[in-house]
Order: sequence, then structure tokens, then C-alpha cells
Amino acid sequence: MRHALRATSALCAAAGSLVLSTLGTANATPSPLDPQELSGTAVAAGRAAAKGITWGVCPDAEGLPEPVRCGTVSVPLDYADPDGRQIALTVSRIAAKGEDAAGKVARQGAFVFNPGGPGGNGMYFPMAGLMPEWKRIAAAYDMVGYAPRGVGRSAPISCQDPQRFAKAPTQSPTHPSASYKKERIAQAKSYAAGCAKNPDIAHYTSLNNARDLDVLRAALGEPKLTFMGASYGTYIGALYARLFPAHVRRMVFDSAVDPAPDRIWYANNLEQSAAFERRWADFRTWVAKHDKTYGLGTTPDEVLRSYERVRAELAHKPAGGKVGPGQLQSAYLQAGYYDDYWPMRALALSSYLKGDPKPLIGQAAPQPAAFAENENGNAVYTAVECNDAPWPTDFRVWDRDNTRLARSAPFETWDNAWMNLPCAYWSTPRQRPVDVRVFPGELPPTLILAAERDAATPYTGAQELNRRIAGSVLVTERDAGTHGIGGGANACVNGYLDAYVLEGRLPEERAAECAGHAEPAPLK
Repeated sequence: MRHALRATSALCAAAGSLVLSTLGTANATPSPLDPQELSGTAVAAGRAAAKGITWGVCPDAEGLPEPVRCGTVSVPLDYADPDGRQIALTVSRIAAKGEDAAGKVARQGAFVFNPGGPGGNGMYFPMAGLMPEWKRIAAAYDMVGYAPRGVGRSAPISCQDPQRFAKAPTQSPTHPSASYKKERIAQAKSYAAGCAKNPDIAHYTSLNNARDLDVLRAALGEPKLTFMGASYGTYIGALYARLFPAHVRRMVFDSAVDPAPDRIWYANNLEQSAAFERRWADFRTWVAKHDKTYGLGTTPDEVLRSYERVRAELAHKPAGGKVGPGQLQSAYLQAGYYDDYWPMRALALSSYLKGDPKPLIGQAAPQPAAFAENENGNAVYTAVECNDAPWPTDFRVWDRDNTRLARSAPFETWDNAWMNLPCAYWSTPRQRPVDVRVFPGELPPTLILAAERDAATPYTGAQELNRRIAGSVLVTERDAGTHGIGGGANACVNGYLDAYVLEGRLPEERAAECAGHAEPAPLK
């Protein structure tokens, strides 16, 4: 999945019908649930429990102030060889406050968070406990974040020089020509080859992320895990529930990935592109409602014409020499993830058309300070998704499916395809995705949170996860599309989150609803 990442968790039927039978499976590994790797996880977890984590001042590279403390956990690179090479995962923590507005609170253990990606860095997460929406949980739990394998300082990987990865300005045609497709195929092959230079690349997988999570649990001294995953983090959680159900205390899935094996990952990305088209329309509808503020049009179609006018101008004359159509699309994709971006993105378009490009440059131009971090995140994303499952190995399949989808969903379809295309040329063996199913009595009750119009992880994924995990309860934020809703703007959602995490209490029914949070006010 293509996921945007930020500091708190508050990440189409036509796509579903596209042919998936041509996925390359010849070099798939025989079994994703290898007993040897399960045994290796138990060995590593035992060592981690004995050693624990030595907490200290966070290195300057993390940019985390006091009272956050940092440490590391050693995990095997290869769980089939737990005595072989070890890698260190970075971990962060703020200890439970022990007190909230109502008084003293008993500590309940560690609350571990993964922000998604793949490639997201959760080291920032303990800082969320300083926010009002998280204070009750932070009173009872140690707030724990971590950087998954490959991310940040956790045995980081790279597939390309960050300067080349951040090349700007770039084009971003919604209906690419044959010559442009050839150019992007060459780039995808080059990126895949760059990843293949790392001899350890095959060990960066979702299953290993789930195994790492169990070692982290043990290192924290927790007999059972209390975990919240957002976006792709929900897939890690789902795999963990499948592999280690007896180790789960409480688990929250926020904005859930569809875990069905035939959706990982090619079909999910097609579904995502279709959903972004719907959310892109939501943004334009909101802008049209505020035409008096922005002057971009009184209908969604008029707003689209204003956007396309900016896009056409940037294709000929990039703003600030760095913002072309590719950078424009990336910036406005954020509006599909989070509606709190809507006012600033609308203002940037309006200002540009009035002759002031500075707001658009400020919001869309690549930031050199983030080049290395962005390429690292993309490398992890690519390695995990390409290793996790078979992908089509014939570009004609990609061309057919994305050309068809782009007719009705042009906004994100081809950009999403280009991001994932290195998986067509991947050289390491692919896994077969796990059939995530948890039957009654295997797992404590779990909580699923989902926004009805989420684009990055479409709502059907939450429904599928709800069906597959017995005892799970789905809380839906209706008529809303923010990606990652726990600890966000909706007090109703946060009430369900607090009740579950603090008391283990869920609605009696298997589903509950919250009205959508208020739309943002326009920015003048």
C-alpha cells in the first residue's frame, strides 16, 4: 500500500474485478509459517526477556527530547538461524505517568505502537502521550515506539542514492504515453537492482516484522502484548495475532489493511487507487463549498479544472524550479489522507493562480533535509511489499489493469503503479501471504477503528479483518475519510479507544458507529 506517515494515528468494485491470476509464483517460498522460524522467535524472545532494555538519553539523531528515553533490542536477521547475525532495533519510551485528571492510576504495562508504511518510523510515538487525546492512556501505560527493521537506525537499508530518489521537478501524467512507460520501467528495474545489492534484503518482510514485535514484547518484560497498529501496522498486528495469539493482551487495528491473501499486495494497491479518486472528489467538493474564500470554482468539476490549469503550467514552468506535476500530485495526495490538509492545499492553489507561487512551493517542494529519510522509507516499503507476496512479472498485466482503472480513477492510479513497479522485477523469492484467520477462543477481544471514506486503507479492508478475527469489534466513523482515527479529532472514537485500552471494554455488538468529525474551516 502507498501510505503517508505522520506523527499521530489521528494512514472500488472495478479494481476488485481485475485479473490477478497472472501473478508470478514460480519462485515463491514453500511456507510462510515455518516451524523453524517460530522456534527461532521463541529463542530470541527468551534472550530478550533475560536481557531487557537499557534505557538512556536518546541519541541526537532521533530528535527526541526528554522525557523520552531510548534503547535497543537485538533480533535475528533470520529467524531460521537465531544464533546467526543479529540486528538492533531502536525503541523509545515515556514511562506511565501514574496519574490522570481523576487521580492516581495503576500502571497496566507497555502500550506499543506501529505507525504503518511499510517504512514508517514510530520512534516519535511516546510524545503523543503529551496530547490531551492520549493522556488517559499515557497515565496507565508506558508509551512505546520503535523503528521496525530497516527503518531509521534499525539496520537501515537503501536502494538508491537519496539525491537521485528526490529528483525534482518530475512529470506525473495521468494517462502516460508509451515512451513515458518505458522510462518508468527502466527506473523500476534500476531501483529493484539497487535493492538486490543488499545481500540481506530477503529478510525484510511483514512476517519478520511480526516476529520482531514478539521479541520486543519480551524485552519490555511483558508476558502479553498491548499493541496498536495504524495502516500497514494493522497487518503486522494481524500476522502477530495469527502467529502468537496466546501472547496478545489487547490489540487495536486503526485503519485496517485488507489481509486477504489474494489482496496482498497488488490487488490492495488497485483498490487504494480507486478509493483515492473518491476522496479526491471529497476534497474538491469541500473547496467548491468555500469558493468565496478560494475562488477555485463553485463545483467539484470547476475546482478540478483549476487544479489541472496549475498542473499544466507547472509542466512547462516548474514553481521555484522544483515543483512540477509530480511534486504537485504528491502534495495533493496528502489531502486524500487527512482533511486537515484541505485548507492549506486549497489556499496554495488559489494563491498560485493569483500570481503567488510561494505557498505552493513551501508545501510541495522537496526538502533536502528529508531526502535520506524518504529514500530509506521507500526502500523498506519496496522490500517488504515485494518480498511478502507474488506480483505480476509481465508489465502487460500492469499496463492493462492500470490503464483500465485510470479511466475512472486517474488521480492516483499510475503514480501508485510506478511506486510498486519494482516488485515486477524483484530477484529474491516471494513469500505466499498468510491466510490470517483467528477462530473463537484463540484471541482476546480486539478493536478495529475505520473511517468510512478512508482512501489509503479502504473501508472494505476493515470489514474483511472484522470477519477474519473472531471477537473483534469494528467501530466506524461515518462520512469521514481521515487515515488513522484513534487519538484524533473524534471524541466518540476516542471514547471507544480509551474504554478498550484502559478497561478491556468493547460494545456488545460486533459493530458500532460514530458520526464523522467536523470538516475543517477554510483558511483565509
